[in-house]
Amino acid sequence: MATTSRASTLLSRLREHVERRPTATAYTFLDDDVEVQRTMTFADLGAAVQTVAANLLARLRPGDRALLLLPEGLDFVPIFLGCLQAGVIAVPAYPPSPVQSRLRVETLRAIVKDCQPDAVVASAPEDVIAEIKDVVPEMAGVWWASSDTLTTTPVDDPIEELPDPERIAFLQYTSGSTSMPKGVVVPHAALVHNEELIRKSMEHDEDLTTVGWLPLFHDMGLIGIVLNPIWLGGQGVLMAPRSFIKRPARWLWAISRYGGTTSGAPNFAFDMCTRRIRDSEIEGLDLSSLRVAFNGAEPVRAQTLHAFGRRFAPYGLDTGALYACYGLAEATLLVTGTRVGTKPQEIIVDTDALQHGKVVLSQTGRTLVSSGFPRIDREVLIVDPDTHEPLDSDHVGEIWIGGPGLPTGYWGNPGASNRTFAAEPTTGGTGPCMRSGDLGFLHRGELYVTGRIKDVIILGGKNHYPQDIEDTAEEAHASIRTGCVASFSVVDDDAERVVVVVGAGGAALGSSEAGTRKRGNIVKAVRAAVATDHGITVDDVVITGPNAVPKTSSGKVQRGRCRAAYLAGEFAHTEKRQKESP
Repeated sequence: MATTSRASTLLSRLREHVERRPTATAYTFLDDDVEVQRTMTFADLGAAVQTVAANLLARLRPGDRALLLLPEGLDFVPIFLGCLQAGVIAVPAYPPSPVQSRLRVETLRAIVKDCQPDAVVASAPEDVIAEIKDVVPEMAGVWWASSDTLTTTPVDDPIEELPDPERIAFLQYTSGSTSMPKGVVVPHAALVHNEELIRKSMEHDEDLTTVGWLPLFHDMGLIGIVLNPIWLGGQGVLMAPRSFIKRPARWLWAISRYGGTTSGAPNFAFDMCTRRIRDSEIEGLDLSSLRVAFNGAEPVRAQTLHAFGRRFAPYGLDTGALYACYGLAEATLLVTGTRVGTKPQEIIVDTDALQHGKVVLSQTGRTLVSSGFPRIDREVLIVDPDTHEPLDSDHVGEIWIGGPGLPTGYWGNPGASNRTFAAEPTTGGTGPCMRSGDLGFLHRGELYVTGRIKDVIILGGKNHYPQDIEDTAEEAHASIRTGCVASFSVVDDDAERVVVVVGAGGAALGSSEAGTRKRGNIVKAVRAAVATDHGITVDDVVITGPNAVPKTSSGKVQRGRCRAAYLAGEFAHTEKRQKESP
């Protein structure tokens, strides 16, 4: 299929599919048994989008904001696209369910305060909506509309006019992994550019079938799984995140049963599949249709790729389908990706040199996985974050992103927008650039991501990346749950000290003698492992339940919030190193 990034909007592409292939299935939503719960053809979708747009414009004006508090399901797709058709700025957000979740309520209140929505679209019983209004009183006076009403109320005239590509399509709130979320302003043109970048990088065509469980308001789930089939005319197969979390095998069965060609998730999800899926759960599984299994949104671990490949190759998985990539909300989504059909490049670098910002290849040290290279006029620079001077290859610096088709800033925050989206390197000639806040380097033209600037732990003049400490701690004891470890530093007596928070199984949390003994064993194992692998003394080890470790909607650990909770004394079991101990 000859697809170009010069197509005007995603909606114009949808109209093409409605005219050419009206009865083709656009989306399928699965239940917890991986059976079809609901389908939607392109004709169904096109009609629903027009209905939603007309009903929105009966109450709103173009440029108004509509907060979408929709659970997983196919209601989200026509509501989101209906907003785009109406010129109403869509604001996908995480429904605060349960409303007792302090973290989710705080996040939603921050989003509401930031974007000041003119409407809220929800799909929930009246008692639940009343609870949400109670915990987020800022939304009490806003017009609330149900998704059923917007999609089923008859309208007289369809909205024929397509939006200007330069107009704002939606606000994409950041994950809040290092700070409170900010609303990235995504114009239609930026959305189209990234969908084409995904197509080019992952070699997608009309035969595309994406399979996903990520939240639909999350950038990877929305841009990579939900919207890319509209750009290509393929099919999206969707399931609820809780279906995967409760039983990871459901994700692989969805790929197997429905011929998924592309799917993906953050690194932790691949680990969960490798560790938690039993052989008895996947008898007859066939992953041979999968051409791209993208791994992004957090540092990609070589060990994860190797283990996943070994485990599922007997079930038809082509290990060349394992695809490492790098992206972020501020870039709409994708920035770089590896080559389809080829395992991502790996290099081993000297750990001590890396801690001082230099890349020295070595026989032993830290193994890093390439996140690939940019395509279609996307640019990647490595820049000193303090001086803004571009750095040579094989030097660690901040990842800056340039080229056309980027978001334009943060909603209502000109100061942060200027700092992040209007960066200029000292040498000039390239810019403005978007500052990612991530650290990395270029080696032979490929990008290697090493961590977040805000998360780096500096001890004795050396940079230690928290994900490396977390990986070590996670492997230190069998009771520590996958993806439930956070490491960070705190200042105590004018010295930077290292804290590791680990989510462990229930046997380690009780007040019994056995629970106390298990916690002690976990603490000793974590301290010994981190000291051995990194030469670091862990000053405090926190043992908590897996669900008590703050995470984003996509499952990334929120180190900043974890640190704040630690300083506020919200964790029950802490084991501080005695200062007089050697």
